[in-house]
Amino acid sequence: IKDSRFVTLKVYDILGKEVETLVNEKLNAGTYEVPFSISQFSDNQIPSGIYFCVLSVDNSRISTKMILLK
Repeated sequence: IKDSRFVTLKVYDILGKEVETLVNEKLNAGTYEVPFSISQFSDNQIPSGIYFCVLSVDNSRISTKMILLK
């Protein structure tokens, strides 16, 4: 992030249902890593499938596709 911005990082399932909010706060300039693991869910209840990770910084959005195989 080039300068201080409000950042949201969310994971959605293939149906568009929000699975997890990983980041939802104002961050200072810098580089960040955000861990995401199925072990953070109780009893690993997140099924195999296609998920979308959406990064929103102010009014800009970037999305990527993830495939989870168990």
